[in-house]
Amino acid sequence: MPLVTAGTTAVAVVATGTGIGFAQTHQFGTDQVGQLTDQGLVVSDNQYVNPIGERLVINNGKIMSSSVSPDGTHLAASVTDGGMALAIVDLKNWKVQQLVGNNAAANLRISGNDVGQEGPTYSPDGSQLWLGQADGYRKFTVNPDGSLANPTFVTIAPDGSKRALVGEAVFSPDGSTVYSAVNGQNRVVAIDTATGAIKQSWAVGNAPRDLIMVGGKLYVSNEGGRPAKPGEPTINSYGTQVLADQVTAATLSGTVSVIDPANPAAAVASIDVGLHPTALYTKNGALFVTNTATNDVSVIDTSSDKVVQTIATQPWPEASVGYEPDAVTLTDDGHLLVTLGRANAVAVYRYKTPLEPVSYVGLLPTDYFPAEITTVGNDVVVSNTRGIDARRPTTSAGRGTHDTTSSLQRFKLPSDDVIKSETGKVFTQNGWHGGSVTLTEGNAGKKPVPVPLKLGEPSTIKHVFLIVKENRTYDQVFGDIPQGNGDPALAQFGENVTPNQHALATQFGLYDNTYDIGTNSAEGHNWLMQADNPEYTESSAGEYLRSYDTEDDALGHQTTGFIWTGAQAAGKTVRNFGEFHQFLAKPAGATWQNLYCDSKNMAATGQDTAYRLVSSSPIPSLNNVSVPGFPKYDLNVPDIYRYEIWKRDFEKNGPANLNMFWLSSDHTGGPANAAAQVADNDLAVGKIVDTISHSPYWKDSAIFVVEDDSQAGLDHVDGHRAPIQIISPWARRGVVDSHYYSQITMIRTIEQILGVKPMNQKDSAASPMRGAFTQNADLTPFTAVPNRTSLTAGLKTLPACGADVPAAQNALATAAPLATVPADKQAVAAKWDNWKSQQRLTGPDAKADYANPAQMNHLTWYEAHDWTQPYPGEDNIVAPEDVPGAYIPSPESDG
Repeated sequence: MPLVTAGTTAVAVVATGTGIGFAQTHQFGTDQVGQLTDQGLVVSDNQYVNPIGERLVINNGKIMSSSVSPDGTHLAASVTDGGMALAIVDLKNWKVQQLVGNNAAANLRISGNDVGQEGPTYSPDGSQLWLGQADGYRKFTVNPDGSLANPTFVTIAPDGSKRALVGEAVFSPDGSTVYSAVNGQNRVVAIDTATGAIKQSWAVGNAPRDLIMVGGKLYVSNEGGRPAKPGEPTINSYGTQVLADQVTAATLSGTVSVIDPANPAAAVASIDVGLHPTALYTKNGALFVTNTATNDVSVIDTSSDKVVQTIATQPWPEASVGYEPDAVTLTDDGHLLVTLGRANAVAVYRYKTPLEPVSYVGLLPTDYFPAEITTVGNDVVVSNTRGIDARRPTTSAGRGTHDTTSSLQRFKLPSDDVIKSETGKVFTQNGWHGGSVTLTEGNAGKKPVPVPLKLGEPSTIKHVFLIVKENRTYDQVFGDIPQGNGDPALAQFGENVTPNQHALATQFGLYDNTYDIGTNSAEGHNWLMQADNPEYTESSAGEYLRSYDTEDDALGHQTTGFIWTGAQAAGKTVRNFGEFHQFLAKPAGATWQNLYCDSKNMAATGQDTAYRLVSSSPIPSLNNVSVPGFPKYDLNVPDIYRYEIWKRDFEKNGPANLNMFWLSSDHTGGPANAAAQVADNDLAVGKIVDTISHSPYWKDSAIFVVEDDSQAGLDHVDGHRAPIQIISPWARRGVVDSHYYSQITMIRTIEQILGVKPMNQKDSAASPMRGAFTQNADLTPFTAVPNRTSLTAGLKTLPACGADVPAAQNALATAAPLATVPADKQAVAAKWDNWKSQQRLTGPDAKADYANPAQMNHLTWYEAHDWTQPYPGEDNIVAPEDVPGAYIPSPESDG
């Protein structure tokens, strides 16, 4: 069936007379990420950004936190994902004055660029700056012009396996002591600023994060809440069992600890606040605490140390969570300003006293994910973690997800009337529309349709299969399809490597304007399982040592649970195959080669596996619905083996209503070369679709194929653009659909089909992909295409059952690589082999994205082009240590 272009319509619904313009995410039409429209700049998470005031883009990665010098002339921002640790901004001249990091472009070099969630901190006289890092603080001298010099390190020793992973630092008024929230060790310490010696230590709550001094007392926000009592339900967080719900796996406590430094022996007091307390701010006897998970602000009267008011920060009545307040300040004229990280907004309230209820004024738009807010003179200054998304200038050859930016914005607080008028802009940019989440009150007489208009109405689809793959951009896979918006020069794994994905695109449709949101797997799997990357994970990106795969960290989970818990709450069944799994046990002999032969034997004889692998999750509600024999991420396991394990379960038990898969071979980096692994992944997907479409369940099934993220390559539109596929008798056939879609709209579509209540404001606002479906089913099945690239290409040791012999290639398509290395490139290829052996890509302890992303992308490119072509935008094939951008830290390798 030939591919044809689908018609497009941009729709916006405006509520007149209210001053608020509403629009759902189908308002994007065919807008592309990076495009500047009347609504603002299009970003990858179903939003436009068009901030109030003036913007300063920082092209050196994401801002984790920031602070202003005591004299108000400079701002120090801790940054990550761009090879830097600090950016010093001259606020008067509104420009980046200095960069500090371990990359050649830094003005001041330091040995590590890991940064914590909070800080950096200036001393009271402005002469020092302390930057939190994994094992303590990097201390700088501040020059008269605001620049930094003389970096030294103040070490806080590990406590067993727990490193310091420090949070906020606070100076005593005389500057002789620094008080530190030691996040990784659940304590606060007093450090002698002259010697670096620890003078005092206090045990506090779990994961202390922000710290502030008020009236001689220290207050610390404990993001993980109070210590659990014996017998209470808990889940792990960096080696501490924190109080947590066993279904949603989310924390159940948030506290603020109170310390009296003048009386070190006094007991540490504790104040209960909302969940995930993060930022602390004080003024006029009030302490404000942002609770990112309960989406509110606690107001503590510091004279009594009691919560006297809780301020709701849920501006859109359709959803109660997902706005993520993460910073707060109070202006001299009584305006309380709260940044809503996931809403790209500042919420404004009128405030008088701690006991008098605030009054809501409205919202002001920011850039992508505001994380800090302060006043400097008459200006309000906001630090936005992701700025204008992944639009950092790198190479004209294409863009990657690690082309991350951040931004500062400053503005003078407008009148209340203007704030109210700006509120409509924020609603429009977020797609907040009245009636977005409408529940049906009965199904009597309602005709089933593929994607119902209201949640709970009947669907023609009973079985949803969500297949999560790893790390490819649209151009890498589909850049060679002329009907779509692709760049053939960036098509690393075209039709002869991915014949099944190409055949599926021809039969069921090509989507060429769809975006993954996360920069890496830590974010990507969260967006799919939670329709969000919660603030905890967002703010941990500078130092993933506490947790990367947040399935094993209760702090990474939202209060409303996951897609599978929502499905169960809706009365649907769930079956999980590897997604969000953390642990893997493998018997002796379960090498890639043996599992490859085992899968061939299973396919030929119908026998069970000879190697019983056991995969599991720390989350009880997921373990209850998981198939333990299906392996988690491990590039020493072929995806065709995973297919055979699933096939036996499918034939024995049939499908659930929601079936989740993690097929990870297209990550690349395992024993076979890049093209072979992508071909293995492609064949497994084709076989799964073939099996389902030839089964009795096909008539009421829908299969969604998606990458967890698209970080491992380039795309000519945007690094977040990724291939997706929608496969069903009810899917439109043979079209090229160029509507803006994202992982969020895909998850909302699944929720709408199964009657699952959206998890937060992001998926609540998203428009289901109704246009991807038709009311008339076409039951024509899909027949898997044999692989055209050898699955054993590049192996150092062939399997006992012999090398894989692929089918003939399509002579009209780009030829697949031959897994050869020219003689003059063998030395550099050997260096890459040695590099790969150190990257924890295989085995039970394999970690997605452990490898440095810039280096991983280069290796994959070289292997996909038989070591004959330099990486796009470069002139030569280089060794791992010479990769431009190799300074980008891998999420798991900082230690």
